[in-house]
Amino acid sequence: MTSTGTSPLITVDELAAALGSDRPPVLLDVRWQLGGPPGAQEYAAGHLPGARYVDLDRELAAPPGPAGRHPLPDPAVFGAAMRRAGVTGGDEVVVYDAGPATSAARAWWLLRWAGHAHVRVLDGGLAAWRAAGRPVSTEQPAEGGGDFEPRPGQLPTLDAAQAAGLARTGLLLDARAGERYRGEVEPVDPRAGHIPGAVSAPTTDNLGPDGRFRSPAELAERFAALGAGRGPVGVYCGSGVTAAHELLAMESAGLTAALYPGSWSEWSGDSARPAATGPLPG
Repeated sequence: MTSTGTSPLITVDELAAALGSDRPPVLLDVRWQLGGPPGAQEYAAGHLPGARYVDLDRELAAPPGPAGRHPLPDPAVFGAAMRRAGVTGGDEVVVYDAGPATSAARAWWLLRWAGHAHVRVLDGGLAAWRAAGRPVSTEQPAEGGGDFEPRPGQLPTLDAAQAAGLARTGLLLDARAGERYRGEVEPVDPRAGHIPGAVSAPTTDNLGPDGRFRSPAELAERFAALGAGRGPVGVYCGSGVTAAHELLAMESAGLTAALYPGSWSEWSGDSARPAATGPLPG
């Protein structure tokens, strides 16, 4: 499946120019990493001028449970968070994190899934902004001013049964690190391994050595080598966060795919579901 339109990524220079325009984009800081430190503390210490902080665990996900560690958020909770952060239905939104765009991609995907048409991710994140000598601020803008009302379901998703079926009949990509796919380690979830039939596609391969996304042509070549472009594609990871990074890279390459939100954290929680190990899909 292919997608057309504006790139889902924005460069530092492009963002700086947009922020100086008559209608600047809404900026969302969504810094997060598994195990901390809390993103709110890092945001308070310095962020892009005008950016508002959004908490991934509380506002970009529902509480953990049988559906996984980061289920899709309640639309009412997500909508309230976006309005608090100043998101409107008509203005462009730019999301960023500290790098490498893992949590930013989650926010990008959720906004698109909820019906917002104009969302981009800062390529390279805060690290690229700082490296370019651009200013940061500790001033926290007033909350509110948004009018965004979510319309969930605008992007495709998979449940566990659909993911299993796609692994057999189409292409299901596992966006986690290779050692987790192979079942050599499992630091977070109940069991090690991968969904039988899934293909290993670590998100680290989406990025170049500078921490920015590879070119659309390079990404298209990567995903073609993995089997994309010949039929339906799905993506999963540990809890549905990193998989959004894969979807962002695919969008940049002109491809689309469905997200399995529960991902391995949901799949591995049910002992009746099989787990494959080793380097092959199984």
